[in-house]
Amino acid sequence: MTGDELAHEIFGAAIEVHRPLGPGLLESAHEKCLTHELSIRGPRFERQKPVAVVYKDAELDCGHCIDLLTEVRIAVEL
Repeated sequence: MTGDELAHEIFGAAIEVHRPLGPGLLESAHEKCLTHELSIRGPRFERQKPVAVVYKDAELDCGHCIDLLTEVRIAVEL
């Protein structure tokens, strides 16, 4: 799957979740629904992927996580 195709699939999944639920859903609930939709559609993803922050050549664990990392290429922040 190309990067454009993957982005299209992620965007489509996000719209599919937004349609019935609308705005204002808690981020944790939105993430669960989006991961369910992505599971149906097929792209691989990781939830809450830890990411180190690099500051002055030092890799620091600041507790930052990417909400979803799809196909190890596209980060999705909800």
